[in-house]
Amino acid sequence: MTNPLLSDWDTPHALPPFDLIKDEHFAEAFDQGMAQDLTDVKAIAENPDAPTFENTVEAFFRTGPLLSKAAGVFYNISGADSTPAREALMRDYAPKFAAHGSAIYANKALFQRIDTLWQARDTLDLTDEQARVLMLLHRGFVRAGASLEGDDDARMKEITQRLAALGTQFTQNLLADERDWFRPMAEDEMQGLPGFLVNAMTSAGAEREAGGPVLTLSRSIVVPFLQFSPRRDLRKIAFEAWAARGANGGATDNRGIAAETLSLREERAKLLGYPDFAHFKLETEMAGEPAAVRKLLNDVWAPARAAAVADGAELEKMLHADGIDGPLEPWDWRYYAEKRRKALHDLDESEVKPYFQLDRMIEASFACAQRLFGLEFAPLDVPLYHPDARAWEVSRGGEVIAVFIGDYFARGSKRSGAWCSAIRSQRKFPDTRIPHVVNVCNFAKGEPALLSYDDARTLFHEFGHALHQMLSDVTYEMVSGTSVARDFVELPSQLYEHWLEVPEVLAEFATHAETSAAMPQDLLDKVLAAATYDMGFATVEYIASAMVDLEFHSGSAPADPMQKQAEVLEAMGLPRAITMRHATPQFAHVFAGDGYSSGYYSYMWSEVMDADAFAAFEEAEGAFDPAMAKRLEEFILSKGGSQDAAELYTQFRGKMPGVDALLKGRGLAA
Repeated sequence: MTNPLLSDWDTPHALPPFDLIKDEHFAEAFDQGMAQDLTDVKAIAENPDAPTFENTVEAFFRTGPLLSKAAGVFYNISGADSTPAREALMRDYAPKFAAHGSAIYANKALFQRIDTLWQARDTLDLTDEQARVLMLLHRGFVRAGASLEGDDDARMKEITQRLAALGTQFTQNLLADERDWFRPMAEDEMQGLPGFLVNAMTSAGAEREAGGPVLTLSRSIVVPFLQFSPRRDLRKIAFEAWAARGANGGATDNRGIAAETLSLREERAKLLGYPDFAHFKLETEMAGEPAAVRKLLNDVWAPARAAAVADGAELEKMLHADGIDGPLEPWDWRYYAEKRRKALHDLDESEVKPYFQLDRMIEASFACAQRLFGLEFAPLDVPLYHPDARAWEVSRGGEVIAVFIGDYFARGSKRSGAWCSAIRSQRKFPDTRIPHVVNVCNFAKGEPALLSYDDARTLFHEFGHALHQMLSDVTYEMVSGTSVARDFVELPSQLYEHWLEVPEVLAEFATHAETSAAMPQDLLDKVLAAATYDMGFATVEYIASAMVDLEFHSGSAPADPMQKQAEVLEAMGLPRAITMRHATPQFAHVFAGDGYSSGYYSYMWSEVMDADAFAAFEEAEGAFDPAMAKRLEEFILSKGGSQDAAELYTQFRGKMPGVDALLKGRGLAA
């Protein structure tokens, strides 16, 4: 059989022919792709001509088309629809890919050519974007260890391969714990649960052939269960199972992986001349150094903790009023917070949720993009990697600019969380390509599928990332779309969440699942008034995770990460009824790869900007001000990483912001 990964794709917009691609095709494509890549790189490194931008940098950007194509497909489907074969491929090829990358970045002759160009950069007559990619490429080689020699060079390669294997195993362990734990529910144990949750648990039971509804560790099920179940004993079982992911002992325990990962990261940083991994990682981010991150987190921690402590005292009173002695526990918070929200705001999620239909929220996200940027979305009937996924052709002024794929429902084969990725990114060199962008979420299935308000925010958030990819307008893929500083990448996504809160958007698209009636004005007013409810809790659990991440990577790596986690949280004064949003054994942001390691703070760093950026619209003609939308696209969304992040934001807004807008937006300002 012909391997479709090895041939050109005669498909609409050159999309992958998912109906033809089988798991057994990937290994052949990976092997051929890596071999081709090394041959291409060798030719550049051994070119007898003096290095130029064209014969070195642009030539480098031409290498590896087969590997890039195969990996673009594989990494998108392996997270969204895992199979035993794909998990085995991940375990097998993660260290191979790391070794392949090391072989390229440790190529001394290639680095010498790039370094020669870097030293002569002021004489090369480069465009601004070319100067930027030369700087990034040179920096990337240096940070990968291209300047190391002898034993240090060899050790760096070993570390890189081992970290890749550990990150893969961490991810697969977490997926296994989430997938394999479920609890069949008796009829009396379902009492008090809203219809949307009963439907979701029933669908989950059908997927697992359990003969009835089940409680699972999918966030879209376990969180509302903790909100609504009046059975404290069952809430405790659910919470403890959720909190124990990755820490159950045996083959899927992630605690040892976390310890080894932190130790190897410290060693890697010191080989490159940094005091610790945090200084290494933050050097290339907007924050620049750990002290700037600590300042941000501490500036927000005090008002957030004060709000959470005050809220916790009220919730504990409600616990005692129910005749339960003792302190408020983590499995109590969401339940009593939901009851208190109903009392304070006359608002209950089971009343609100029918107005947040998944399909209507997708329409809302598209409609906002149409009003802001002139984008049109047309359904695209093409084979995709899973029946739940769907595709749209994205156009503007009659020209197709992207393909968007949405994969919204939770399933056992999908890792938890929500994310945006690209099967391929926008570029103009060496050929012009439109991006293929994917949003993946974990919403509960239902007929129709209903979202919580937080779910709807997640949908808008991930679509904000997608817009960053789809509106990218750069020459080189290296700086395309979301290829920006980690603490800048969340700006477009978090900014787009604000459009969900625009009253006219909710008035049009928040329609009842059964009656199609618009959300009544009084209910809409309650939803918006309660938007910052329980924000002390949300902020505290987030900052706790961000601070633990930062301290893990500052100074010497801890021999026992769990002890270090406990010490950091105690020093912060974390309230006993609140836990980290992501405890160490399930902290995939930090341990599934280097993406957010020493960088989980970046959501809040970006939030400082997104709060200020939306204020710019409010100061103009409102949320859909055309001039401000044009500036947002021109200076942020279209530029990718082709300029420094702070420069881009300053061009958009005039100056960098402080934390005031963030505290106001979270309802934490004094």
